[in-house]
Formats: sequence, structure tokens, C-alpha cells
Amino acid sequence: MRRIAFAAIALTVSGAALAAPEIRWLPDHSAVEVTGIDAALLKGTEATPDKWAALFSVRTDGADEKQPAMLGTWSATGTMLRFTPRFPLTPGLRYRATWQAADGKPVTATHDVPKVNAAPSTVVERIYPGGETVPENLLKFYLHFSASMSGGDIYKHIHLREESGREVELPFLEIDEELWDREMKRLTLFIDPGRIKREVKPLVDIGPALVAGRRFTLTIDAAWQDASGLPLKQKGVKTFAVTPPDRTSPDPKTWSITAPRAGGREPLRVAFPEPMEHALALRLIGVAEVSGKTDLNDAGTQWSFVPDKPWRAGAHRLVIQPDLEDLAGNSIGKPFEVDIAGTEKEKPAAKPVNLEFEVKTGK
Repeated sequence: MRRIAFAAIALTVSGAALAAPEIRWLPDHSAVEVTGIDAALLKGTEATPDKWAALFSVRTDGADEKQPAMLGTWSATGTMLRFTPRFPLTPGLRYRATWQAADGKPVTATHDVPKVNAAPSTVVERIYPGGETVPENLLKFYLHFSASMSGGDIYKHIHLREESGREVELPFLEIDEELWDREMKRLTLFIDPGRIKREVKPLVDIGPALVAGRRFTLTIDAAWQDASGLPLKQKGVKTFAVTPPDRTSPDPKTWSITAPRAGGREPLRVAFPEPMEHALALRLIGVAEVSGKTDLNDAGTQWSFVPDKPWRAGAHRLVIQPDLEDLAGNSIGKPFEVDIAGTEKEKPAAKPVNLEFEVKTGK
């Protein structure tokens, strides 16, 4: 596990005595502290999150101590140790913080997060890919919510079903480190790579999560709570058809560029013969030495760029970073399924691709 630097505590200190430790929850429910710890136990060193959690942990009240503790960060100041949860506490639930005292007697304190009395208003705004078809080896979905969501145990609210209604067994890569953006309004949801890559055991034993020629529905339960503890206003639904797998890297030479005219802020438009991965296309395609705003249509087939200042006449360069991917995870630099013999590793790292276009004056 990756080591994270904190002002950490010594895990074993002979003869150290705690000074009547007490646990205090912050009124805004954002963190919990244990105070009154012997200063000798708080030292500037490194500790893994697992070691931190073994000393000062938070779980929902009633949860087994053998279950994983809540994810978050720890920080120490003087004789106080603070835990800040990675995800906001859920309204309506009771939580229990535990400090493992030096004398072997745990110090615990519970905390109730009040419910919110309001009507549900959060919805699933977008589900990407936004087109009506996806390849059989689709790599990921993006779920966009209109407000911040609650994290933890999210997969029980997400269902992938065939047109017949049969639910696909374990289609997603279920990980503890849920892939939220900073505001917890966008979730990245990976299809299990073992259900995508050929000659890998899950694919051989169970089969692909998506099957070409069939239709599927991705459903987001309305019972999923937002950060305020309220359920969604309505369930989110995306129905799509599955096409054969795509194992070919995108080729910028096949793209079509429609250049704007000089003197205005008309969009530069780039059309792709296949959909590009939404978040990466917005981040990894740009215009050299020109600042502006990028956009991608829902189908993922047309990218546009509006400059902050009017276009100047002359030659310009569209710059595409090699990590840009299509819906199946094939990048400009290499296909998603690299050569298992290892020859791909011998190739030099891919460089950005430049496409020139000219901004002309006149109509």
C-alpha cells in the first residue's frame, strides 16, 4: 500500500501513559478528534492508513470491528489527533469513533448525524458515454449528479441488466477508493478489466459484461442518498446497444477539422470517426498557445474549442496528448490490450500528436 506522510504517532512507545483521552466530534460533522494524548506518542514520522485506522477508527455504530474502517486522513497537533472522513457523514446514521488506548481499554464515542427534512432534488444529470451504442469492450461509465453525493457502498445502487431483465453478475471493478471528483458530483465507474481482456480468467469463465448484438440498461437507484442524506429525486436510466469490440487505437489523421475565421470567437470543430472518452477528450486535446473552453457532444464524436480571445489569422496547431482514449480504453499511444509478449514495452513513449490548421480572414 502506498505510504502517506502525516504527523504520525509512534505505534509502540514503552511506558507511555495517556492523559485521560477524550473523543470530540466537530459540530459540523466534518471530523472527529481524540484529545489528551501523551505528547510522546505524537511524532513526525510516516504511517500507512491501515496503521492509523488501527489506532483511531470510525465506523457506523454496530459495525463489526473486524470490518474495514472508514476511509479518510489523520493529522496530529500537540496532544490531539484528528480524523477527517474522505466522504461526508450520512444524515440519519449513527457513527462510532474508537481510540485504542495504551492501557488496552478502547475509548469510544458515538455521534448522530441529524436527518434533513426536505424534498429530494438531486438527479442523475448525465451518463457518459452519451451515445446510443458502446463497444463490447467498453472500459468505463461516468455518472454526473446535480449535487454532491454520499460515498461508501455505492455498488448496491448501480445495476447493469440485459434487455430480458437479467442482471449482469459483478460487471464493475468494485474498489474501496471510489473514484469521485473533488465535489463528489462525478463518479468514474470502471467495467471489470477481467471481463474485457481476452485470455483472462474472468472473461473465459464468466464471459464479457457486455455482449455485442444485445441491448442493456444501466440503472441508478433512486434510494441512493446525496450528501444531505436525501434520496435521489428519481432513478437514473441509460439504455444502449452493444457493438463488436474495438481494439484499434484512435488515429488523428482520420479526424476532420473545421477551422474558424479570424477576428471572431467562432468554435474550432473537430469530428471523430468514433466516439472519444468524454473526460479525457476535454482535458487532452487543445490548441497550442491559445487558451479557451473545450466541449464534446454527447455522442463523443465532435469536439469544439472556443478561444478566450478572437482568433488571429495564420497557422495554428491542434495538440493531442497520447493518453487520449476511445471508449474501449485504446489510446493514441497504444491499444488497451498491449502485446502480452512484452514487445510493446520496448517501444519508445508516445509523443503528442500535432495537427495543423489555418485560420483565414474573410467570409
